[in-house]
Amino acid sequence: MLPHFSYVRPETVKDTIRHLNTKGAAVHAGGTDLIGCLREKIMNVDKVVSLSALAELCEIKKTAGGGLSIGALATITQVAESPLVREKYPGLARGAAEVASPQLRNQGTLGGNLCQKPRCWYYRGEFACLRKGGNICYAIDGENQFHAIFGHDRICAITHPSDTAPPLAALRAKVRIAGPDGARSIAVANLHVLPKQNVHAETVLKPGEIITRIELPPPGENLYSAYRKVRARRSWDFALAGLALAFETDGGRVKNARVFLSGAAPVPWRSRAVEQAVNGQRLNDTTIAEAAEAVIQEADPLSENAYKLNLFKGVVEEQLHAAATAA
Repeated sequence: MLPHFSYVRPETVKDTIRHLNTKGAAVHAGGTDLIGCLREKIMNVDKVVSLSALAELCEIKKTAGGGLSIGALATITQVAESPLVREKYPGLARGAAEVASPQLRNQGTLGGNLCQKPRCWYYRGEFACLRKGGNICYAIDGENQFHAIFGHDRICAITHPSDTAPPLAALRAKVRIAGPDGARSIAVANLHVLPKQNVHAETVLKPGEIITRIELPPPGENLYSAYRKVRARRSWDFALAGLALAFETDGGRVKNARVFLSGAAPVPWRSRAVEQAVNGQRLNDTTIAEAAEAVIQEADPLSENAYKLNLFKGVVEEQLHAAATAA
């Protein structure tokens, strides 16, 4: 059963921020995550602030500099099917297309996908886990087959659930944020928070702040981007292992590679080891094999998820071979 709360639907960003800047307020975009969190009593909410009247946050449009601006309320389906996204940023289009089911893609928003709560069964269940204010992460020594192998520091082993955050980070996207202290912009790669930084937060958003737009820089002339997701079931599940890849080519050699993993860590996990393995190199069998081995450097698997090591190696190898053919 849902708790009692008030509901407001402001018509401007300014009024939205005013309503959100009160105790117990929560933002409502597509609602695909919020409603579940309310039913599961993960959040204590007194007021739900709907963004549905902010039509300007639904647009997908080119920027003056040749990049792309996507409103935070653009649905996942809009992003996946946008000709502008598909042509210039295919890795993002693929990531959006891999989100959940068609029904959830039609309702969920890009901003909401970036800011969704963890899907850990301890966090979503009736457990006073560390992230909910308890004293322990039950996944560290419990059932953890779907949990993190990087970045948990034996503190909290959630995996970040977004399929759009890794390709956006790989593509050097930024988010525009509005809040009580004004507007600011940060890289998607810096949006999410590791447990060792703050175990009670998923993003760096401050109280009363919302994402208004996601902005992608102009694609380079030889930009290649892709996203690959491995999951247990085709239609519904979150990533067991995933790879977002973006790089340019120069004389047949990779440059400026950016690699982010999904299903790997409490945040979209940047694999600098893979980037180092491929930058300046041709994507031949030797380079690809070295990159596949590099991806599991610094991994710290838990008792039931060491199988992810081979999954990530396989995903890297598969995607780099595909990139070698396409780039």
